[in-house]
Amino acid sequence: MPAASFQFLHAADLHLDSPLRGLARRGEVAGAFVEASRRALENLVNAAIAERVAFVIIAGDLYDGDWRDYATGQVFARQMGRLAQAGIRVFLVRGNHDAESVITRQLPLPDAVHSFSVRAVESIAIEDLGVVLHGRGFAGRHVAENVARTYPPAAPGRLNIGVLHTSLTGRDGHDVYAPCSIEDLKQTGYDYWALGHVHQREVVAEDPFIVFPGNLQGRHARETGPKGATLVRVEGGRIRAVEARTLDAARFDHRTLDLADIEAPADLARAARAAIATAREAADGRPLALRLTLAGETALHDHLHARTEQVSEEMQALAWDAGSDVLIEKVCLATRPRRRGMSLSAIAGFDEIVAEVAADPAFRADIQRTLADLRSKTPAEALDLLGLGGADGEALAEAAIAAARDAAMTAIADAEPEREA
Repeated sequence: MPAASFQFLHAADLHLDSPLRGLARRGEVAGAFVEASRRALENLVNAAIAERVAFVIIAGDLYDGDWRDYATGQVFARQMGRLAQAGIRVFLVRGNHDAESVITRQLPLPDAVHSFSVRAVESIAIEDLGVVLHGRGFAGRHVAENVARTYPPAAPGRLNIGVLHTSLTGRDGHDVYAPCSIEDLKQTGYDYWALGHVHQREVVAEDPFIVFPGNLQGRHARETGPKGATLVRVEGGRIRAVEARTLDAARFDHRTLDLADIEAPADLARAARAAIATAREAADGRPLALRLTLAGETALHDHLHARTEQVSEEMQALAWDAGSDVLIEKVCLATRPRRRGMSLSAIAGFDEIVAEVAADPAFRADIQRTLADLRSKTPAEALDLLGLGGADGEALAEAAIAAARDAAMTAIADAEPEREA
């Protein structure tokens, strides 16, 4: 078998034509984002052709759900035609969003595109490269069984690649589908596992490589930062490098402004301008949807909370200074009023007591269990609106402890008698 050298692209979770949440109220201003998933797919194809890859893997959720019309399928068919004309094959599996039972419309695709069976694991050999790909898609949206255990052992003398849409043992913010362990994947003896479903890029393991490339295009304010695919370099029949490729067409970001030292609206405007400019620079020329959180103990607390809509519109007006492609997705107010008189920090030993209690592992574990139970009973849409969809257990525990301390400070301050100057 030849010890081939080549490279391939691993993508997942394209969610083609997914509606971008949080921008509808901006109307036509959000037009730059409407086509983002399509342009990200085009970027993926451009990268595959430019890098002269041997093939492309799409590990599930190519579509966000059933097509509203055939335009979505035509977009994909056109881009697959470009790859076929460049001699690049495509291997894909269906995930929970584009399961066989979900997508009711169909269009013919080039012969160079292979969709793995949804009935059983299918193995496809690429003889000239010495590669065998193993994959199985979703027949229905809800797959509760451990599909990984049905994958065959590695074909000897070949580079073996597994393609699977899975949540592994679970990831915050993602529903559980086709659950399995890292050990389940390792036992197959494959060289690379091309996973999908988790929207944050993660190299789970390196021996063998187990990789979530993340989604190709962020869709809302919890999916921040660069998005794209993973380029895998193979030399002499062995994987030598696994590299992230940024391919998104628009960017979501979230910045928090601490207003502790802000005394006047003009000071807030200057700080907001600086934060917006920094976020726009990080977007690297892409249209930007930015969520701003105004936080901290500030003299502007009452002023801000009395005019929330105006504050949001003022932030958008400031964003136009940075560029016509910067949108303020939302302004979250998390400020606290300035305390009168004595603060709890002045009570001898209070901060030390809080720190000691917060550091107790049993106390933290109890909080995390309680929050996990509450979170499991809260609809995903509500978590998104609260900005808690992507927070992990540790982060939620920290937030709960901080909120409890702030509540105690407020209670003490409110109970103090006013002092005359």
